[in-house]
Amino acid sequence: MTQYLNVDGLLGIDRFNVDEHTAHIELNKDWKNEVEIDRLVRACPAGLYRYNDCGELIFDYAGCLECGTCRVLGLGNVVEKWEWPQGGFGVSYRYG
Repeated sequence: MTQYLNVDGLLGIDRFNVDEHTAHIELNKDWKNEVEIDRLVRACPAGLYRYNDCGELIFDYAGCLECGTCRVLGLGNVVEKWEWPQGGFGVSYRYG
C-alpha cells in the first residue's frame, strides 16, 4: 500500500537551518496592494505568506524552500529584499 504525504509532511522531511539574525527575505511594510499580496499567498509552495484572522499578512522566512517564486512575483513591490541565505544556512532537501 502506497502512503502519500501532504505538503506539511513533505516539508517536515527537509531540514532548515535558519539564520535568526539575518533574514534573507524582507517585506516592504508599506505595500498595500492586495492583488500583489494575494499572488504571493497563492504561489508560495511552502505557504509562508498567510493571512491572520484579522486579514493581515503574516510572513515567516524560516521555512523558505529558496525556490525564488516570491522573488519573481514580488521583488520591488511586496518583497523589498530577497537574497540567498548565508553559507551554512537555508534548506537541506531530504528524500525520506
